[in-house]
Amino acid sequence: MTNRREFLKGASASAAALGAGLVSKAALAALPESPVMESAAMQVPLEPSSGRHYNPVVTLNGWSLPWRMKDGWKEFHLTAEAVERELAPGMTARLWGYNGQSPGPTIECVEGDKVRIYVTNRLPEHTTIHWHGIFLPAGMDGVGGLNQPQIPPGKTFAYEFELKQSGTFMYHPHADEMVQMAMGMMGSLVVHPKNSEQYKVDRDFCFLMSSYDIEPGTMTARINTMLDFNIWTWNSRVFPGIDHLVAGLNEKVRVRMGNLTMTNHPIHVHGLKFEVACTDGGWVPKEARWPEVTSDIAIGQMRAIEFIADAPGDWAMHCHKSHHTMNPMGHNVPNMIGVDQRRVQDRLGKLLPGYMIMGERGMADMGEMVMQLPDNTLPMMTGEGPFGPIEMGGMFTVLKVRKGQKPGDYADPGWYQYPKGTVAYEV
Repeated sequence: MTNRREFLKGASASAAALGAGLVSKAALAALPESPVMESAAMQVPLEPSSGRHYNPVVTLNGWSLPWRMKDGWKEFHLTAEAVERELAPGMTARLWGYNGQSPGPTIECVEGDKVRIYVTNRLPEHTTIHWHGIFLPAGMDGVGGLNQPQIPPGKTFAYEFELKQSGTFMYHPHADEMVQMAMGMMGSLVVHPKNSEQYKVDRDFCFLMSSYDIEPGTMTARINTMLDFNIWTWNSRVFPGIDHLVAGLNEKVRVRMGNLTMTNHPIHVHGLKFEVACTDGGWVPKEARWPEVTSDIAIGQMRAIEFIADAPGDWAMHCHKSHHTMNPMGHNVPNMIGVDQRRVQDRLGKLLPGYMIMGERGMADMGEMVMQLPDNTLPMMTGEGPFGPIEMGGMFTVLKVRKGQKPGDYADPGWYQYPKGTVAYEV
């Protein structure tokens, strides 16, 4: 009896003319390089070396994929593979991704470009790539079984299309989605306008939101979790491991965000107002925008917000769901506020030296406690600021606005030096 994998292999051979095309072994040597990035640090923006000019984006804790020009086509090479990703110092996850990381590298193109994207599959099962929000021929849309044969393990397919719009998009599999997206397979796709002066900003950041269910002390995400995720990430990083967003005073800033979790995320920026300038459906006309300080990003949506960084200081930027700004925690921990646990501590302390009570005054003590954790696990609340514990985790970072920050300089300027008389004080 023919099993499912054998059937798909046969279907690939008979349907190679449909959609993405299978690349022969002989052709592999002629493919563009598929570079690998292992560092989780933000990389220098990739200035275009050929093709149309554009103003590059900066990917939080990530990078942009290099390309080559060949006969008028901009060629990229993605490799789907198992990766290890440091979520923050002290915890590493075993995920699936592209070119050494999860999420994969940001792909940057220009409206009007003809692109050819090679996808090599080094996973143990088949895969595809869907180009979320991109208008293209149906056979290039990447839904396995519907628009193309699946990409079997060890094979390389090519996607070819012309970019007919600019904006903020993403890529992800449309094959065994419950597994492959739960394991981190995704990446940002930015299409710049033909005119590099159109929609121009001084700083252009991007990241994707993903969530994982990783049992404390382990490394591999569970793949059948529906809603009870315990790790909420931006570009597969959690606070305090997420890059800060740095801007010069009065610079115009854009932040492109995509949501590939199982729930919505109200993203809140302190200290300033912004407008939603772009969705995965295109640019929002200026007359249709309005001021916001929080934008709710639904499942499968992209949003690009823009603002003038007109307030110097260190400003929190985070998801406003409180459990999304925490690292792994127990969902069934009882509420112990007001419960006197001293006698319990005395008795248990004799049996378990070092036993610590918690929760009788709230959970803020967790930000200061130093307790032994399982290997490869992060504290529930963590991060140290200039005034003490920040008590955050998950989807949280800091927007640092500084007078004198040079254009193109993304180096962390350190904590803000507050002018005298501008900090809350005890009376």
